[in-house]
Amino acid sequence: MKAVLFDHDGTLINSEAIHFDLWQRFLSHYGVSITSDYYNEQMAGVSVRENAPDIIKAFNLPLTPQALFEGRRALTLDYLSTQAFPLMPGAKEVLWQCYQQGIRVAIVTGGARASVERTLKDYGLSKWVECVVSSDDVATGKPAPDCYLKALRLMDLSANEAVAVEDTGFGVASAVAAGVACVAIPTPLSSHHDFSAARAQYACLLDWFNQEIGQS
Repeated sequence: MKAVLFDHDGTLINSEAIHFDLWQRFLSHYGVSITSDYYNEQMAGVSVRENAPDIIKAFNLPLTPQALFEGRRALTLDYLSTQAFPLMPGAKEVLWQCYQQGIRVAIVTGGARASVERTLKDYGLSKWVECVVSSDDVATGKPAPDCYLKALRLMDLSANEAVAVEDTGFGVASAVAAGVACVAIPTPLSSHHDFSAARAQYACLLDWFNQEIGQS
């Protein structure tokens, strides 16, 4: 293994509860409230652009997919204008350990590039991350394989030279569709997802690193 391709939201950053709150704020303007179960099952791990048509149909919103995308993205950018999302436990240590061991690192996310850039800047991680591919960089986001395929091209890697780390079933499906073996680290929000395509599941980032890389 030459590289680890990390998801961002829910894997490196603890953002899903904040995204749920931002969705509630956005949809409240249209008299809509979503349940945490709906968010966890239908929205977590899928880019806003990919989800927009389904959300509009589900709640009969008077919006185009592009208008929904831009309105919801504006709330994320407003949040990021003052702070980064909090890191997941062990995220900084695992990225540093990968760097120390000469393992190349990419962040492959269904979210906005601005979110990753804020994470890298605020937590001093830029030196350890070689490549970032976001929903802004591909035509079709997760669960399609496009973002992982692009990361492999940018890093000049074959799929069998990398492993992906994801927290949702949608993310696992994206990595596996690109031919990349994937490990799952479910969160309480995604624990009910189908992770049958994942190579293995772990409780946290440090458990995965210690069992698969730290002992190698």
